[in-house]
Amino acid sequence: MTALQIGHALPAFKADSTQGPFDSKALLGKPWVLYFYPKDNTPGCTLEAQDFRDHHADFQALNCSIYGVSRDSVKSHDGFTEKQCLPFALISDPDEALCEQFGVMKLKNMYGKQVRGIERSTFLIDAKGQLAQEWRGVKVPDHVAAVLKAVQELAR
Repeated sequence: MTALQIGHALPAFKADSTQGPFDSKALLGKPWVLYFYPKDNTPGCTLEAQDFRDHHADFQALNCSIYGVSRDSVKSHDGFTEKQCLPFALISDPDEALCEQFGVMKLKNMYGKQVRGIERSTFLIDAKGQLAQEWRGVKVPDHVAAVLKAVQELAR
């Protein structure tokens, strides 16, 4: 795996999502946000999704799309999307291929045991398909506001 670098093009990828097949090549020409989260319907992940939902219009005003990614199935994502009224697509990555590509799989301590899981991370991709900014080890409070600010700066 080649490490992602700011200012370099992302490798193209395809995946299944709640809004049908996803193809990153189709997004060339506008910025987009890809955020990775551990699991549907868990407290932190729900708050993060709600925050992106609540600021969705602000991102749209900047012609920026939002996509969430976890290892959950599309069926699980569909339920989460419906329950939280999410206006953006959630991408399913059950084989962790996308997680590995973005380097978000980490060993975590959970109840005294080490488990492999997704480190909450967000990536901003510019209109040329290049990585513009990344946030790793994200804490949910104020994160979406920071991403929105970065998109606003990118639009200047």
